[in-house]
Amino acid sequence: MKNEILGKKLGMTQIFASNGLVVPVTVVEAGPVSILQKKTEENDGYKALKVAFKETRESLLNKAEMGEFKKANVSSKKYVREIESKDYDTLNVGDVINCGIFAEGEKVDVTGFTRGRGFTGVIQRWNAHRNRMTHGVSLVHRSSGSMGANSLPSRVFKGKKLAGQYGNEKVTIQNLEVVKVDTDRNVLLIKGAVPGPKGAILSIKTAVKGK
Repeated sequence: MKNEILGKKLGMTQIFASNGLVVPVTVVEAGPVSILQKKTEENDGYKALKVAFKETRESLLNKAEMGEFKKANVSSKKYVREIESKDYDTLNVGDVINCGIFAEGEKVDVTGFTRGRGFTGVIQRWNAHRNRMTHGVSLVHRSSGSMGANSLPSRVFKGKKLAGQYGNEKVTIQNLEVVKVDTDRNVLLIKGAVPGPKGAILSIKTAVKGK
């Protein structure tokens, strides 16, 4: 099994490596997460840990959610997810996992939702060319143009790149390097960019393809 933790994107900055080079890093608040439930192969058909992240007010939870937190003796939290852990066998309900599960230099995969940009046209969404800005072209400078043939087949083919919802998609960036682990402040510095805007909730997991 792989190690995994939930985190919150705080933003980007840069640090200097020992050789003097500037390294762009993303600052991620990684954990701590509290274990609510252990999924077992006998009862659920697979092994996983159900964890909670980020403190919140009890008034924002319903009775079913509050009952789950009280049963696990865990304070109310906002986000609940299932994760993997190498230490599955030794961890119990109510235990806390922090960013110390990762080491500096380790490769991780980071999953999150990209920044949502709403309804956009084909130029922004698919990088289409703009029409000519000359006489004879009116009102269609940024339109998609022809969408296909006429009477045969009398329809627009599936998969045609048109205007529509852009962004807010689940994306995983693989093989990012953990530059620094700060267990005192529950912060990871991860080399490069990760999905989502500031405040985005992320899943940080041991790299599937990492060595």
